Amino acid sequence: MKRVLVAAMHHESNSFNPIVAGEKDFNVLREGEFFENFRKNDSLTGVVKTLMEAGYEVVPAVSMRAVPNGEVDYDFYQKIKAEIIEIAKRENAKKPFDAITLSLHGSMRVKGQGEAEGYLLEELRELFPNIPIFSSLDMHTTMTDRMHNNCNGFVCYKCAPHTDCYETGEHAAKMTIHVLENGIEAKRAWVRVPFIVAGEQSATTVEPMITLTNELRATEKKPGIMACSYMMGFPWADNEDSSMAVYVVAETQELANEEALRLADYIWSKKDEFGFETEAYHEKEALDVAFGSIADGVWPVFLSDSGDNPTAGSSCDVTEFIKMIMEDERTASLPQPVAYGGFYDPEACAACEGKVGEEIELTFGAKFDTKTSTPVTVKGTVKNFVKGWQTFGGTSDVAVFNTHNVDVIIAEKHIGYAGPKVFLDMGLNLAERQIVVCKLGYLGEEHEAFSKRGILVLTKGSTNEDLPTLPYEKIPRPLFPIDKDFDFDPKDYLK
Repeated sequence: MKRVLVAAMHHESNSFNPIVAGEKDFNVLREGEFFENFRKNDSLTGVVKTLMEAGYEVVPAVSMRAVPNGEVDYDFYQKIKAEIIEIAKRENAKKPFDAITLSLHGSMRVKGQGEAEGYLLEELRELFPNIPIFSSLDMHTTMTDRMHNNCNGFVCYKCAPHTDCYETGEHAAKMTIHVLENGIEAKRAWVRVPFIVAGEQSATTVEPMITLTNELRATEKKPGIMACSYMMGFPWADNEDSSMAVYVVAETQELANEEALRLADYIWSKKDEFGFETEAYHEKEALDVAFGSIADGVWPVFLSDSGDNPTAGSSCDVTEFIKMIMEDERTASLPQPVAYGGFYDPEACAACEGKVGEEIELTFGAKFDTKTSTPVTVKGTVKNFVKGWQTFGGTSDVAVFNTHNVDVIIAEKHIGYAGPKVFLDMGLNLAERQIVVCKLGYLGEEHEAFSKRGILVLTKGSTNEDLPTLPYEKIPRPLFPIDKDFDFDPKDYLK
């Protein structure tokens, strides 16, 4: 029975967010816990189940995962990496591994160090120079030399929103199986494409990503091609590697190079076609459009507070947009309060505990990102408080505070609003609300089940969609759309 080491690191790290993500923010699974925490849309589950179904012995190490946030604490990262390496040494001594298959993100950054995945891969390669290493990656990977040089092949999600995580883990496992069973040496080609784009402009449900993704899938059907990926990069991390990329894994180097160059040239030809998949306006215009829609009888209107999106790593505490809503006279006239999800503020959340039904004065917001906005201090009523609400991989206390005809969700932990669950669990019936605000980018299918109209609001914060206005200092130049008048020849960027 062939033996495969499996480990995982998942975190999208926003360098513009001042929060340092530490141990309390992560859900960590160790060894046998892998088999007790299978999930449907999860790349690690895809890796493990596929290897097991092929009759392989899966040796689980450690998995670390958290909602996107600021950069990761250096000591915590080193601790988890050391655990993975120690388990690898211990288990390999019992019986040597035949391969390693990982589930990684690709845009995880460590405070004071930079990239995260590359250093893990480098240590694993030093320990195991002669066995294949494969990994699944998030679609928003930022490829680096260290990652490229120490892994036999990567494959990224092809869907945004990411609905194909399990299938991508399955794909990485199948590459592992293919090389082990057929004695093939995988070859890879990486072409850096000097272009960054916000995730909200590269959803795979609209053009040009529909066409680009179809081309990837068609290419993967060609004989000798093992995987093709567009790595869209992560624009809210200011680093020397910032870029989009094409990555191809094939059975020959010539084929990998040929297809990578072709796909890189193809996506560059589409660079001016990227845009928002939904209506997008700055704050004041977005509110005018929303209230106009309500007057026409089209509601609920969902507004994405996109500049402060925690699922893309923002601090989730910028107050500029909620202040505008509270100060708007039209808000007071709504028959149902605006549902606003939400704010990461442990102190404000704690101040609501035991106060349901009471009127209190509360200060919330701008606890972490103190440059973009200032705290809100208002009187209002605590409508609900849930102790230990189940989040992704953990728990958080959550409060609902009503003020100025706005029901504000305030959480003890840095949680996401990618689905309606937190609203519904807090007793907020979204179908009855005229306006629902989410600190989010594009809406997912679960939101769309309630929404009659979705508007992307171009707000401020660590996930500001107006990329040329961001205070980049480290990104490589030229880089589109920061720079526009330059030529691109993919052969100059081929590795």
